Amino acid sequence: MKPTNSRRNSQRRFKVTTDGEGIANHVGSAALRELTDVLGFTRELARGMAITRQRRSAHDPGHVLRDLVVMLAAGGDCVSDLASLRDQPDLFGKVASTPTAWRVIDAMTEDDLEILEAARRQMRAQAWRRGARPEEIVLDFDATLVTSHSEKEEAAPTFKRGFGFHPLTCYLDESGEALAALLRPGNAGSNTVADHEQVLAAAFLQLPASAQGKEILARTDSSGASHGFIDALRELEIRFSVGFDLTSSVRGAVLAMPESAWTPAISQRGELREGAEVCELEGLDLSTWPTGTRAICRRERPHPGAQLTFTDFQGHRFQVFITDQAAADIALLEVRHRAHARVEDRIRCAKDTGLRNLPFHNFLANQVWLELVLAAQDLITFFQRLCLSGEARRWEPKRLRYCLLHVGARLLRSGRRWIVRLSKNWPWTEELHNAFIRLRTLHALA
Repeated sequence: MKPTNSRRNSQRRFKVTTDGEGIANHVGSAALRELTDVLGFTRELARGMAITRQRRSAHDPGHVLRDLVVMLAAGGDCVSDLASLRDQPDLFGKVASTPTAWRVIDAMTEDDLEILEAARRQMRAQAWRRGARPEEIVLDFDATLVTSHSEKEEAAPTFKRGFGFHPLTCYLDESGEALAALLRPGNAGSNTVADHEQVLAAAFLQLPASAQGKEILARTDSSGASHGFIDALRELEIRFSVGFDLTSSVRGAVLAMPESAWTPAISQRGELREGAEVCELEGLDLSTWPTGTRAICRRERPHPGAQLTFTDFQGHRFQVFITDQAAADIALLEVRHRAHARVEDRIRCAKDTGLRNLPFHNFLANQVWLELVLAAQDLITFFQRLCLSGEARRWEPKRLRYCLLHVGARLLRSGRRWIVRLSKNWPWTEELHNAFIRLRTLHALA
């Protein structure tokens, strides 16, 4: 047997020095910053926040907010992480100090929050015009819990016996764009009609004009099954697909369905879903709901080891939703409703983009922070849809940052031009290089 060369398998030893020059980090994040300029986000923020600028020599508040959005998109989760941009002035220019950025957010009012929302709307409209518009407009509503310290304003106990906040969010399904979110105390109700209506209004306002005339679908779990919210959707001519609780009347209607009424369910790929069937409930009274409302039920064999509940019958687990979609294929409607679960991935990515940490004591300042998180998610989405290709368009933030946003490079100056030299050995150098090329093409189209 040939002996193993232990030296070949050991970690390479190297000498460490401190005399390196022209090294830049977070090079991919510079593309995000440039994209905010191309899509008009920076300009809209600077214009709207100009009135809050106290002296000419101070940092532009709009630019401070823009840099915070880029920092969040690059993986920061607190104001002090702005140092990741500030420490590289050759790449990012002058970036505000942590106290300055803190004061900008802490001083913002409700009117200033509307300026930030308007800037996001402008960025979305420009991104859609350049090719980022999704084919389908599906609004997914869902709430989540954010743990926070008790001294923060309006933090409260949650239904899971934690403490913090209970924001309600709305995302576009196909693209993952973050349309709207409402920061709420931890004890806020899951099915509060006024909160759903407020988030719906904010989300609808975020949709560019090109969305008008297209069919829009809103999806929620059973927390959205309220007459007030459904009526608000109808007023905006938005169709709904909403989870429905298994009340005694619903269970009775499910169990009354004959075996012949059940048809095979399908998966997201359109294949038969083994052990799952669907039917449209005929005997359920839906007269109090809008005309055309239908109730569709899915029954499924639980996976091995799952705990059954008293609502399960003959080993089946049931889920019901109501919708006003008119399509005849109920299996297709059911699989479309089940795709609402993807909103949990959007929220998880939001928590990986600054939502996990609400750094301010003031409630309004934390709402501003939440709006910055939404802008950061949008920026990531538009960067992927406009500047990347293939699998990179579907990477989650963690991988995107590792492969592209956080890479290092040589930063050189030749004459009056700065040159960034990417490593030829990094596996994703070509992807990042092409992203900058596409970005400059977008800039030329502006």
